Amino acid sequence: MKTITLSSIKLIVLTLALLTKSAVALEFSDLANEGEIKFLKIRPDPDAYRYESRVKITHQSLENGVVTIATCHRQLDPIRKVEIVFNEERIKKIDVKSFSKMASATVQDNRVTLMAVQRGASICIDLESRALDTLSANEFKLNAGPLMRKYLDGYLPMSAILRVDWPANLLTLEKTNPVEQDGVKIYQSHSGAQLDLTFAGKMTAQIYLKKPVSD
Repeated sequence: MKTITLSSIKLIVLTLALLTKSAVALEFSDLANEGEIKFLKIRPDPDAYRYESRVKITHQSLENGVVTIATCHRQLDPIRKVEIVFNEERIKKIDVKSFSKMASATVQDNRVTLMAVQRGASICIDLESRALDTLSANEFKLNAGPLMRKYLDGYLPMSAILRVDWPANLLTLEKTNPVEQDGVKIYQSHSGAQLDLTFAGKMTAQIYLKKPVSD
C-alpha cells in the first residue's frame, strides 16, 4: 500500500510507472534525484499530475492558527490503493467534496483512502487545519510541503498552485521560499497571494505574512 502524507498542506504523490502516456517524452534532465530539486521553466508533461490548494485566512485564524483549505489533486497516476494522510496534530476536519475515475474515497480519522485510481483521476478535499504558525504578534508563516511526485528513487515533474486569501488589507506578503525564478511565479494583491510552481524533486514552501504597519 502506498501512502501520501500531508502535514498542513503537505503532499506526496507516489507514481506506479515512468513509462506512462504523459511521461514517454520526458528527458533524463527533466527528472530529479533524491536530495535534488529542479525548478522547470516549461513543464515537459503538461497533461500529467497537478495539485491545487486555496487557503482562507480570517481574523480568527490569526488568533488560533486554524485556516480552511480547498485542495484538488488532478490527473492522478493509476494505482490500486493510496492513502492521503494528514497531520493528526493539525488537522481538524476532512470533507471529500468530489472525485472521479476511482472506485471510492473514504475518510477515516486523519486519512482519506482512494481505491482503484485510474489514469487522469481527480479528487477535491476541503480541510480545516491549524496550519498558520505565529512568529510574533504581527508575523505569521504558512508551510506547504513536502510536495513531490515520486518515482522509485527519483521524482517526476509536477505543478502546484498555492493560493492564499485574506480579508482586504489584513495581511501583506513579506517573502516566500522559494523565491521567484524559473518555475516559480508569485502574485500578490491587497487580499491574497499565489505561488505557481513547476518542479521535479521534494520541495517545501514557506509563505511569510505580516500585518501592515499602522500610521
